[in-house]
Amino acid sequence: MNQLTNHHPASFRDPSGFIYEQDGLVYRFVSTLYQTDYDLLIGSGLADSLVKQKLLLPFIELNENHTHRNDWYKTLQPKQIPFFTYAWEWSFDQLKDAALTTLAVCKNSLQKGMILKDATHTNTQFVDGSAKLIDTLSFEKYEEGEQWVAYRQFCECFLNPLLIATHRGMEVHKLMLAYPDGVPVGLTAQLLPYKTKFNPSVYLHVHLHAKIAGKSVKEGKTKRKVTQKNIEQILQSLLDLIQSLKLPVKKTVWNNYYDETILSESYLTEKKRTVSSLLSTLNYTSVIDLGANEGEFSLLCNREALVVSADFDSDCIDSFYRLIKEQKLKNIVPVVVDLTYPTPGMGWMNKERPALFSRKKFDVCLALALVHHLAIAKNISFAQLAEFFAEICDELIIEFVPKTDPKIEEMLKWREDVFSDYNENELEKAFSPLYSLAQKLPVTGSQRVLYYFQKN
Repeated sequence: MNQLTNHHPASFRDPSGFIYEQDGLVYRFVSTLYQTDYDLLIGSGLADSLVKQKLLLPFIELNENHTHRNDWYKTLQPKQIPFFTYAWEWSFDQLKDAALTTLAVCKNSLQKGMILKDATHTNTQFVDGSAKLIDTLSFEKYEEGEQWVAYRQFCECFLNPLLIATHRGMEVHKLMLAYPDGVPVGLTAQLLPYKTKFNPSVYLHVHLHAKIAGKSVKEGKTKRKVTQKNIEQILQSLLDLIQSLKLPVKKTVWNNYYDETILSESYLTEKKRTVSSLLSTLNYTSVIDLGANEGEFSLLCNREALVVSADFDSDCIDSFYRLIKEQKLKNIVPVVVDLTYPTPGMGWMNKERPALFSRKKFDVCLALALVHHLAIAKNISFAQLAEFFAEICDELIIEFVPKTDPKIEEMLKWREDVFSDYNENELEKAFSPLYSLAQKLPVTGSQRVLYYFQKN
């Protein structure tokens, strides 16, 4: 292979083609093995239709064989994805929308004589504010009488975790981290309440599925052939079921944080004003908002910049994701992440799915009302925090909350105060080897301070 090309470590299983990088751009190699299906995808108008419906990531064809391989058929240059996320970083509604996109793509494909051969969450990304299928080689010609080969995969990757979250309150991102290839149907059937057996759709796709799973076809019998109408009915049944799923409404300590804050309303207003003023003076194309809550400060960022909004509370991220959809914002990517247990590298040799903070270096990081939680609740030193921030961003806006603040007094109410070095001077000293202090601004209505640091 040409030394200029960098084969992506996650793209090696499908003989139809693979993803690679060259000169900072991502391309897709299409093999001659996939020629017939690819020609049908293009010739039938399916690809163009899906792109227009915002269900498929746009791409263009290039007549360049960067790899110099003999089995080259086409080179595709897809729309570049600014930031990859995975199902173990998604909230309930994000996984739900990824599922609905997959079903919509499959339904459209059948109308053009094709069907999805893969239905995994890793083939979906959030681009320009909506879930899109990114794997152009997931389509194959539909053969009448054949079953949908990706049915089980779809249920395990999408339906099962959504059902468990709905009925048992388990968070989908934690389920997907535990079962990155999908939640097994047998486990799902065990976890769901007995009453779900009386729901015809849940019974069909889970309980009956679990009952017959693993049973081999008896000798002399063959698989029952299914018609296209049968598959369309299955897809519609899955679509109706998933659309009906909703999480029970609940309040956490965090998803009503600003509504019930013990600080004054003037504090929040002033902090927004100060942060907005700081951001307006900066030249940036990417921001990561750590401890984003429901995105109040992510919304202050430049609409032309990529904004990754991270919080460990999945309900907060779910609420913010719905707001992003409602306002049709294309630049914000919300993720569910616990900073003390960030997403690790996963897959073969830990390289298929890169660790969260290895995916991108950001121009700006917002860490508002966050540092005290890491320093006091998690015993992370200022020096460790400075090193962490220096690895992910060049410019940093953080909020320091003093011990006299009601929030910290509350945190220390039931534990010994062993944080003698928790003060402004020690923070500034710890950050100074890596960052220069550009501005230090008090937040009116509180005892808190905003710091603007620039990396040395």
